[in-house]
Amino acid sequence: MYTLAVKRDFVAQHYLIGGDWGAENQWHSHHYVVELQLEGAELDRHNYLVDIVDVENAFTEIVNHYRDKTLNDLPEFASTNPSIELFSRIVAQTFASRISAPNLSALTVRIWENEIAWTSYRIELG
Repeated sequence: MYTLAVKRDFVAQHYLIGGDWGAENQWHSHHYVVELQLEGAELDRHNYLVDIVDVENAFTEIVNHYRDKTLNDLPEFASTNPSIELFSRIVAQTFASRISAPNLSALTVRIWENEIAWTSYRIELG
């Protein structure tokens, strides 16, 4: 199985709702690191798993959508707790809708909100 991974970082803000999480209920910033892992058993005719230029272009668009924004203000987080778990699922689903290569079998998005805490979401493709 082949795996191609790329990552980016950016700063965005949020505040948690629906519970008492102390300081996390207040508006604050995170320096997020997002890693995308693409998996597949076969390479294409150019011996690529996927064209990295296409991946990087999609990644730039997705990161720019969140960079310097308050997650709570975005439609995909409307009236819900913008947890890092939900964030990883939303980003994974967005990638899945923007990257197409017939030999991909899965993608995983891992998001760190700090040096010690991360979550991931995996989607089976095909």
